[in-house]
Amino acid sequence: MTSLTKKDYPLGQKRPDLVYTPKDKSYNDLTLDAALNGEITKDDLRISPKTLEMHAEISDSLGRTQLAKNFRRAAEMINISDARILEIYNALRPNRSTKEELLMIADELEKDYSAKENAELIREAADVYERRGSLKKSEE
Repeated sequence: MTSLTKKDYPLGQKRPDLVYTPKDKSYNDLTLDAALNGEITKDDLRISPKTLEMHAEISDSLGRTQLAKNFRRAAEMINISDARILEIYNALRPNRSTKEELLMIADELEKDYSAKENAELIREAADVYERRGSLKKSEE
C-alpha cells in the first residue's frame, strides 16, 4: 500500500477503493439501494481498524501525532465490547480505581486484545493519578 497523506483525505471521497467495513464490504457497496434490499447489516456500518489506521497514517503525515495516536487507540478498541469499554471508562474516573486495578486493566488490554497503545495510556493515567492523589484508596 502506498503512503497516505493529506491529499487522500477524506478517504471516502478521495480513496474509496481503500475503505472496507469490518466484514470486508467495499465502501462503494454501501448504497441506499443495498440497504433497502437488505444487503447491509449494522456491522457493515461500523468503521474498520484498517480505516482507522489509514486515518492515523494521514495524521502522521500532517505532523498531528496526538491525533494519530487517538486513531490507533480507536483501532485497537474495535474488538472490545461496548460494555467493557464503558467499564474501563468508569474505572478511569478520578478516585474510582486503585493503581493496581488500573494496571490490571492495562495488562488485560495488552494480553487479551493486543491493545498496546491503550494499555500504555492506562499505565500513564495510573502514574498521573498517583502523583495527583486521584487514586481510590486501597481497601485493606
